[in-house]
Amino acid sequence: MISRISAAFAVTALMAAPAALAQDQADAPEILLELNTATDGANGSCLLTYVATNRTDQELSQLSYQVGIFDASGIVTRLVVFEFGAFSQGRTKIIQFDMGGTPCNNISRIVVNEVAACTLATDASPAGFCIDALTTSSRTAIQFSL
Repeated sequence: MISRISAAFAVTALMAAPAALAQDQADAPEILLELNTATDGANGSCLLTYVATNRTDQELSQLSYQVGIFDASGIVTRLVVFEFGAFSQGRTKIIQFDMGGTPCNNISRIVVNEVAACTLATDASPAGFCIDALTTSSRTAIQFSL
């Protein structure tokens, strides 16, 4: 009888573990950056549109990331800084970046290289906060990742 109760308890605990892990992940602070569109403008430059969401409990007075741009052959062609500016807690922003003469079909991948600026409104910037909280995704053919 004791072994049946122990087995039932173990099965119940194992079934609850993924739900608890999912809840912990859902509660984790996130800065979500989604590459939403990549369209060529009239001048032939790729216009990247990002949807950024601050799901942290922090007001950011300044946020920017240095990214590496890879061409169609997988070669890094340049490093640029994407400035997201002030970013209120719980806010979603839409931001566009013009890639200055580079057509979209010549960009295969964008990688966040490092945090260029991360200033919390409280002036206390914990080490690694803006990179540790960062989650990236892309709705385009261009890969976007850490």
